[in-house]
Amino acid sequence: MKTTEAFLQSWAESRTRFSNQLSHISQADLRKKLGDSPNSAGFLIRHIADVELLFAKNIFGDRALKVSAKTVMAGKDTGEWTQLEELLDYQLYAFESLKSIVEKQKDEDWEMKVSTKEFGAKTKAEAMGRISSHTAYHAGQLAIVLKYGN
Repeated sequence: MKTTEAFLQSWAESRTRFSNQLSHISQADLRKKLGDSPNSAGFLIRHIADVELLFAKNIFGDRALKVSAKTVMAGKDTGEWTQLEELLDYQLYAFESLKSIVEKQKDEDWEMKVSTKEFGAKTKAEAMGRISSHTAYHAGQLAIVLKYGN
């Protein structure tokens, strides 16, 4: 198995911690928060997708991709992430965009260092670990909000 294929399989499998929850979410769930937590379920879905799109563009090089990472720019939940179909479409677009650009990586590209203000210099291989763990982290938050939030 080639390196790119292995990274894609690993990332896609880890992302199921997020995507498997989406078929059970209702419109009403999007406003749920846990106690005084600042982030709603809708915000978490949008944020995961925003960051995947940023990685597709800024780390893996999809310069044609237009990204408006509203959750990152706002830095907090603004209460606007309440349209279920829109969020589901957006997260699928993010998944497909990141998948498409990662598929174009050559085996030697994984050693290339990329610098960002958010986490400094990392190889593309390290960045793939970062996006996988980011999604899993927020997927865990989403699961708790959906189960216990109101």
